[in-house]
Formats: sequence, C-alpha cells, structure tokens
Amino acid sequence: MLNTKTAEKQAATTSRASKTPDNVDIKAQRMGFEFDEQVPQYWLENSHFLSHTMNALSVLFPKGEQFFVDSVRAFRAQINDPQLKAEVRGFIGQEAMHSLEHMAMNQHVRDRGMPVDELEKHLAIVLGATKKLPKRHQLAITCALEHMTAMMADMLLERDDVREGMHETMRPLWAWHAIEETEHKAVAYDVFQQVGGTYAERTFYLAFSTAALGVMASYFTCRMMLNDAKRFSIADTASGLWRLWGKNGTFSSLIPAWFGYFKPGYHPWDHDNSELVARFKAEIQAYIAPQYQGGNRKTLQ
Repeated sequence: MLNTKTAEKQAATTSRASKTPDNVDIKAQRMGFEFDEQVPQYWLENSHFLSHTMNALSVLFPKGEQFFVDSVRAFRAQINDPQLKAEVRGFIGQEAMHSLEHMAMNQHVRDRGMPVDELEKHLAIVLGATKKLPKRHQLAITCALEHMTAMMADMLLERDDVREGMHETMRPLWAWHAIEETEHKAVAYDVFQQVGGTYAERTFYLAFSTAALGVMASYFTCRMMLNDAKRFSIADTASGLWRLWGKNGTFSSLIPAWFGYFKPGYHPWDHDNSELVARFKAEIQAYIAPQYQGGNRKTLQ
C-alpha cells in the first residue's frame, strides 16, 4: 500500500499540466559558437550532399523557431499551472538562443556562396500563409515539428556514428541544439493539451507538417547543391541518400518514433531520455564562450 507522501506526489504529477521530468531544467543558454575558415565546406562526412542537407535545415531554424515561439506565446495567458508557465519561459528563451546560434552558422553558409537570403524569403512566404490558420492549428503545427526535432535530437545523442561524422567545429552546435530540443520537447504539446487541442488536430498536422518540411528542406538542399554544382557527384548523392534513408539510416530509423505520435494518449515524455540529456549537458559546458559562462537570458519576447 502506498504511503501518504508517495500517493500525494503521484497525484500531483498526474494532475499537473507539465509532464516534464523533475530532473530536466529548461533554461536558455547562449553559447557563442563561431564558424570561421577552420570549418570545412563539406563538414558532414566530407559529403557535398549531406553537408548541404544539414545546411538547409539550419537555414530553416531561425524563422521556424520564431514561429514556434509565437504559436506558444499566443496561449500563454491561458496557462494556470506555475510549472508549465516557467517551462514556457524556458522554451521561448531556448528557441531564441537556437535562432541566434544558427544565424551565426547561416552566415558562414552565406559566406560560402549559398543563397541564404533568398531561401529565407521563400520560407517567410510559407510561414506568412501558415499564420493565417487559427491559432490552435498553428500550435498543432508547432507540436508536430517539435516532435520531429525531438526525434532527430534523440537520434543524434544516441548514435555515435552520426555525431562522429560531423567535423569537430560543427559537432558542438548540433549536440547542444539536440540537448535543448530534448529538454523542451513537451512544452508546446502540454500547452496544446491545456488549451483543448484535439487528437484529430495534432495527427492531421503531423502529416501536413512532415510533408511541408520535406518539401522545403529538399528544395533548400537542391538550391544549395545547384549553387555548388561543380562538386556534384552522383556517387556522393546516392551514398548520402542511402545514409539518410537506407537500412538504419539517419532519417529512416526515425519512422517508428514518427508513427508513435498517432498513439491515443501519446506524450513526448513517454520516451524518457532525460539521463541521456544529463550526460551530454555536462560535456557541452566546455564549449560555452567565456562571455556567456554566467548565462544569457536574451529571448525573442
């Protein structure tokens, strides 16, 4: 029979809006990553195709994460749970830091002759159209995209082969981003649940968002490869596609987790990988620039 304190703790956990584990602390941290001539142009497995694929994802992040922030902020006044309120603040701060750090990476990509400005304009048009949807539908899109980034983050932290394929000048950025995406992976979802989001909304927008992300990421990748056509190689592209989508591929291995979102009663923390986060968070501290060692609380608010 449960003692009184244990029963009270379980009841509180069940009733609270936030389902984030107690050992996860969602706080913003500016890192101050710099990308200079030491970063090779083909920084992922020395592959033209794979490097541009990840560069394309990076270009999506700043404006995309601002959309995430706006969609969650729209419902902040409706949240009564103090814990979830605090997590929303942490979510906004972390997404702000991601935008700033990826803007630095994107400048490096721009300096290598990639059409970053043009691609960002195209993304702004798509996001502008998306913002015409009802606010809760925008939040459902954020939940879906956060599910996908959380899947990729977990995969990156779990798989040594993925991290080791990155050049040492890029690996800290992606590991740090994966840590924080994991920490706040349930915040938008918990807000969505609190404001009456439905199963139909969240599952429809996972399919919708997956298709939209696939189209945009593929288009961005192709544009970068065209701008760098002299290094195009059929063999490299075929090898890269197999690396992503072949047996145990970087992306194909995520398919079971993607389908998990359709389970009634699903929650992002059904897969508790908080111990993995704790392990890598301790390692990433060494990469914080000296001027940010004391923390940085600048946000997109």
